[in-house]
Amino acid sequence: MDQRTSKIVLVGFMGTGKSTVSRLLAEQLGWSRYDSDEVIEETEGKISKLFETYGEAGFRDIESKVLVSLLEAKESSVIATGGGCVLMEHNREFMLKHGFVVALTADAEHIIERVKSDTSRPLLQGDIAANVHRIMEQRKHAYDFAHLRLNTTSLTPQQAADMIMKALQDK
Repeated sequence: MDQRTSKIVLVGFMGTGKSTVSRLLAEQLGWSRYDSDEVIEETEGKISKLFETYGEAGFRDIESKVLVSLLEAKESSVIATGGGCVLMEHNREFMLKHGFVVALTADAEHIIERVKSDTSRPLLQGDIAANVHRIMEQRKHAYDFAHLRLNTTSLTPQQAADMIMKALQDK
């Protein structure tokens, strides 16, 4: 298996299922699993505090460093990225170079339903529905670079994982 297929990188807007699907894929493949947000919280502290202290730009720099370290690791792994990880072009290029990139998508109503009770998301503070719609509009083409796009709106996490496994076998 070449380097690019020893990493599966899940990108997508918050609430599209990256964390859950990454867990299922890692179990099925017998690979390690990393969630970049979890790694950041373990090594740097709470994401909300990092946003508060360094602003979004400072947080994105931390996120980029974590992404690079996860992609450069020798072990086969499934990596769930933070929703905004794709905003920096060098992150997108690095993901494409080092992994099979899958963009998970979902419609706004399902995303709002999935994230409405999650108070740990700094970008959603205030009117959650309005913020989801605004950020989705800003990022509507941010995930177009992926090798595979998968709409999870009407899929279970297991169905999404199975479709990704099939895509890997077909490539």
